Amino acid sequence: MPSIILHRQDLPEGIDFGSAVAVDTETTGLNLERDRLCLVQLSAGDGTCHLVQFEKGNYDAPVLKKLLADEKVLKIFHFARFDVAAIKKFLGVDCSPIYCTKIASKLVRTNAVSHSLKALCLELLGVELEKEKQCSDWAAPQLSKEQINYAANDVLYLHQIKKIMDERLEREGRTELAAACFDFILTRSTLDISGWDEDIFAH
Repeated sequence: MPSIILHRQDLPEGIDFGSAVAVDTETTGLNLERDRLCLVQLSAGDGTCHLVQFEKGNYDAPVLKKLLADEKVLKIFHFARFDVAAIKKFLGVDCSPIYCTKIASKLVRTNAVSHSLKALCLELLGVELEKEKQCSDWAAPQLSKEQINYAANDVLYLHQIKKIMDERLEREGRTELAAACFDFILTRSTLDISGWDEDIFAH
């Protein structure tokens, strides 16, 4: 069973996630002009998940911000575009460097019907995720046990998925292409929160 630790407002001093940390966020909705950041989940891939819960309007989290901005620590996301935008808008941090398992999946699982985290966990790891709490009330002062478990699952398996994706990217000769895509995520997220949500490369 995974270990899940809930923190209020920030991580404790001295916490160490090593050279790569899996990261996810929960918000009140998917429109960052209207909706707000409620939770940040993190895992070192060791079976432990740390959740940082925020009160409305209070995002003073110096330990978490330092970690997310640390250039020596890789941040692993699934659909990084949204999470990186939420973190930039509410925590004021540019996440770097970034790895996105969804982009990696799209580059190497080109025949797949779905690139969701649920699909990847089932196909690659034999783990079936429960997603019923995805649209629950993440702004609630007290999160339910089901919400906490759901949030933890969004980061607990990302290190394992990254390892498999790296092997396939190398096999298909797409490692450098993936890296270039990852490097663009922060810019794409900045465009999103600045109002350019359309594809600026389209005709």
